[in-house]
Amino acid sequence: MRRPPHPVIRVALLALGVLLFAVVAPLVSPLPGPGGTVVATAGLVLILRNSVWARHRFVRMKARWPRVGAFLDRVLVRASARRRRQRAKTLAAN
Repeated sequence: MRRPPHPVIRVALLALGVLLFAVVAPLVSPLPGPGGTVVATAGLVLILRNSVWARHRFVRMKARWPRVGAFLDRVLVRASARRRRQRAKTLAAN
């Protein structure tokens, strides 16, 4: 089991995630290529890994809007989403 990072490091990573998601991604998105999506995804990953409140809100949003949640799971390549898809394939095959 991994030790959680020091609280100062968690806050720094959370701040970096917010900076990437809210400031850098909108600035990069008009440029050609998928840069804005990559930066926004990196920021969202940092936010979700370092904020219990954000994780809770993310889970509630996914429950309320399952199509958006499924899309975000694919974009973020979440292990839980891969397990759910594999389980669904197994159940459908039986």
